[in-house]
Amino acid sequence: MKQNNEVIEVLNDLIRINNDRTAGYTRAAEDTKIVDVDLRTIFDRLADDSRQNAIELTSQVGRLGGEPASGTTVSGKIYRAWMSVKDMFTGKDRHSLLASCEYGEDAAQRAYEDALTSDAPLPTDVRQLIVSQKASLKNAHDMIKKYRDMHEITK
Repeated sequence: MKQNNEVIEVLNDLIRINNDRTAGYTRAAEDTKIVDVDLRTIFDRLADDSRQNAIELTSQVGRLGGEPASGTTVSGKIYRAWMSVKDMFTGKDRHSLLASCEYGEDAAQRAYEDALTSDAPLPTDVRQLIVSQKASLKNAHDMIKKYRDMHEITK
């Protein structure tokens, strides 16, 4: 039972991170201008990806007999506040918006790495799910970084 609780705690942390990510990309999509339809589409898709990740993780928590997390992390709240403060100083141009998103992606990567290196005895199927989601998030990170770098050059 204690082992399940440790795994549930790890999974709930990842659910919260994905909730943060959903909120961050929803906010980023709202902050895009009409001319930034490409970014809005990307941000909406990434928010949907995080919703799907959270659903998969929630299913695992339920299977293990736990209560799935429903909120966000403290760092997620800090991240969203940081985005708001940064907007006051830098505006909402493409580069600053993408830089904020990359910051969030970095946090997600750290959370998934922490989950994989935790002492919790992750069952094979849970570990595979975490590895798969981490790889997907890494691809999203790299795409956001590429877009940010493109706009840094043309800025």
